[in-house]
Amino acid sequence: MSWEIDAIHSHVSFAVRYLMVSTVRGRFNRMRGQIHIDESQPANSWVEAEVDVATVDTQNEQRDAHLRAADFFEVDTYPTITFKSTKVEAVSGQEYRVTGDFTMHGVTKSVTFDVEYGGQSHIAEAGPRAGLTATTKIKRKDFGFSFGALAKAAGQVVLGEIVTIEIDVEATTQSAPAQAVETAQ
Repeated sequence: MSWEIDAIHSHVSFAVRYLMVSTVRGRFNRMRGQIHIDESQPANSWVEAEVDVATVDTQNEQRDAHLRAADFFEVDTYPTITFKSTKVEAVSGQEYRVTGDFTMHGVTKSVTFDVEYGGQSHIAEAGPRAGLTATTKIKRKDFGFSFGALAKAAGQVVLGEIVTIEIDVEATTQSAPAQAVETAQ
């Protein structure tokens, strides 16, 4: 069955170590995409998703402006982060590994997400729904993000190398009633 990502009920978050003693967390507030779920043959499943990088939100306007600039995301040049699966593997129960082409900052790398499929719901007021959670870790320098790697503060690296990405997705079929979706919030 094919599904549309419900941007209102889905979100992409990230976390990276800061000064190696704390963690900065943020999210992207706009995501869209399609998912095809074949529960009987998971290898036939696929996902294509896109994140609007300009919607980065760390709850600090100055930091968000810096993240949109040339030191980081360069949103004027690279406005989206995309993922297109190339392989879906069942692990056990409702757990899967989804590998695909992850493109960020003009660089495409193969990335594997650990995915937990939450199943489907069919509530009349909201229409059919499917849910899943996906997590992965990437190295930011693999995507051309080197800011802070060499800069030191009090003898420590400013930003960690590893970025944790977590995605919570709720998806709906195109036949879901739009009004019910809005009132369900």
